[in-house]
Amino acid sequence: MKTLPPPPVPARLREMLKDYPEHIERLQEVLNDYAKKPFRLMPFDGAIWALEGRLETFYFEARDELKAAEASGDPVVVEKAKAKKHLMGQASSKGSWLGDTDDFQHYLKDIFGGGA
Repeated sequence: MKTLPPPPVPARLREMLKDYPEHIERLQEVLNDYAKKPFRLMPFDGAIWALEGRLETFYFEARDELKAAEASGDPVVVEKAKAKKHLMGQASSKGSWLGDTDDFQHYLKDIFGGGA
């Protein structure tokens, strides 16, 4: 399979993570890497799995940040870390960001002829 143009980060994820632009960049990086060598048999699923893997990493990082915040004893830092962990947990569920009207979904349908 030839190299494909990278898909965009799903709009709902961009909205969810708007306060974390570095996370959006990291999602785009994983999509760019995936587009260079998509799975031959299940290219549509592969793009979604690439995102899910990175989102899971975000959750684990947020969990570790919360542990560090709790150790610091600063209640403001702890609340911010709890909110971030909660958001990353929500973002980890593709049901919260994969939608029929999304540019990511259109890209995948146009390139691979499939859908979630």
